Amino acid sequence: MQIGLELLAPAKNADIGITAIDCGADAVYIAGPAFGARVAAGNSVEEVARLCRHAHLYGARVHATVNTLLRKDEISEAEDLMWALHEAGVDAFLIQDLNLLSLQLPPVELHASTQTAIRTPERARELEALGFRRLVLERALSLRQIREIREAVDCELEFFIHGALCVGYSGQCYLSQYLTERSANRGACAQPCRSRYDLVDAEGRVLEHDRPLLSPKDLRFDCRIADLVDAGITSFKIEGRLKNASYVRNIVRHYRAELDGFIASHPDYRKTSAGHVEGGFTPDPDRTFSRGWTEAFLDGRTAPVGSGEAAKALGEPMGEIRSVRGRTITLSGVKTPVNGDGLSFVSPDGEVSGMRVETVEAERISLKDTTGLVPGMKVFRSYDLVFERELEKNLPKRVMEVELAWGEGLGKTKVSAVTEDGLKTEVAWDDDAPVAEKPEAARESIRRQLEKHTGPFVFTLKEFHADPVRFYPAAFLNGIRREISSRLEKLAQERPRPKVQNSPKPDAGRYNDSTLELPEVLMRCKYCIRWETGRCRVKPGMTARVTPGSAPGSQEPLWLVNQGRRLRLEFDCQACEMVVKAERKA
Repeated sequence: MQIGLELLAPAKNADIGITAIDCGADAVYIAGPAFGARVAAGNSVEEVARLCRHAHLYGARVHATVNTLLRKDEISEAEDLMWALHEAGVDAFLIQDLNLLSLQLPPVELHASTQTAIRTPERARELEALGFRRLVLERALSLRQIREIREAVDCELEFFIHGALCVGYSGQCYLSQYLTERSANRGACAQPCRSRYDLVDAEGRVLEHDRPLLSPKDLRFDCRIADLVDAGITSFKIEGRLKNASYVRNIVRHYRAELDGFIASHPDYRKTSAGHVEGGFTPDPDRTFSRGWTEAFLDGRTAPVGSGEAAKALGEPMGEIRSVRGRTITLSGVKTPVNGDGLSFVSPDGEVSGMRVETVEAERISLKDTTGLVPGMKVFRSYDLVFERELEKNLPKRVMEVELAWGEGLGKTKVSAVTEDGLKTEVAWDDDAPVAEKPEAARESIRRQLEKHTGPFVFTLKEFHADPVRFYPAAFLNGIRREISSRLEKLAQERPRPKVQNSPKPDAGRYNDSTLELPEVLMRCKYCIRWETGRCRVKPGMTARVTPGSAPGSQEPLWLVNQGRRLRLEFDCQACEMVVKAERKA
């Protein structure tokens, strides 16, 4: 039996979800009007229903995110919302707050959000025992850890393969709540990990000055699909429910090709939805949003994960500034921008500035203002005008193969249709059409009119049995094809959802690791500032860096300082983890 591999895409809204499906996603995840872990990405139930109708044409699925921690007075509202989303057609719910499991939930799959902190076999077994059909694993896991979880449970495993990487373990980060009163577990993270900090030792010496010391690069695992499948991952998740349509199109199309390539050479696997993508733009992840790429800790701690001097998305590397004259610059890179491109410039101290290109003449690039730009500064293309237009105008089309069979019997003529995923219908009629004077020409006319794209379907006439061959006007044949398409579309949208019995579990809430109250530990993470800055005391050969003018070495504890706020760093070297705590008040 073949194992299904799912490409799961983000959807800020229904239109972006639809474009993700059209570019090849097997499933999308989207929030309803509340409790979706992104306060800026809510959608009405009606919009979710519209997305479900489109997704179900291709046997694709819609996962609704109900993955925030809830107050007691919100539990009933969340329950009502989940039933409304079930009626809208969603196929699964993504949950963080385990208190929801004490309710009588709709009969569809429940997935444990990455916010439930799944990074050990023990935690995975707890959640599977509560009835979850899928676990969304922590992003900072290694292949070895994924395999250990795979061996411990039978349910499906989902893993992020592209996009932003949280520096702290998901669901257990309270840094935003502490600094800004905006809780990440309530969908309102202020992203303090992207802020700039000084690293200061116990003696007050500045070891690192004004750097985004908690900011990781973005995940990219397109070259690791085979390794992840081997480790037990079957759902490949793209991060980005706040990203725009062009980003989602580009990244989904890229990973669709990667997964299709793997499936083509591994017959034991299949995709989980129907149809294939035709035409359109050629994807390129390097030409869209990123903070640089990392494979995080998939092979253990092997390379720096931090985003360097800039926490913002810089874009495609274009080289360095070679000269600045007035409002004109020249670049040392091999690539040249075009009028309307956006460029990012990184100063020696890591400050990022950006502006649009006004004109390009040979090597000379004119900008509105070159203040602060100097030779040697790195340059990135943050907005690729040509590529963005391509992503907007040259859209692919997703189609489903349909085999047609033309036959006769009992005085009727009928056309039977079978889609690639097994949907069947037929159209039959009492046939009094005249016998064709030229049978071969008539047969070719029938084939030509039936073998066309209609709606999401592309038809192929595989069988033709008729004696005698009759003559039919093109309008009649086109009507037959459209009728078949309409019936298949209705069957596709109404295909039954598997029913899952979700019995209430009154004690489930005691397994919650997260709380709405601030704990002592604001963040625990695999990411380690000592390792990232060359100060690891375990790894041989690491050499400490100290900001020029300060004394060498450091006395612990170390502190992160931003605008007078101090965060205490502790290091659990046995677990190879870093802990961030609030400053204790005297």
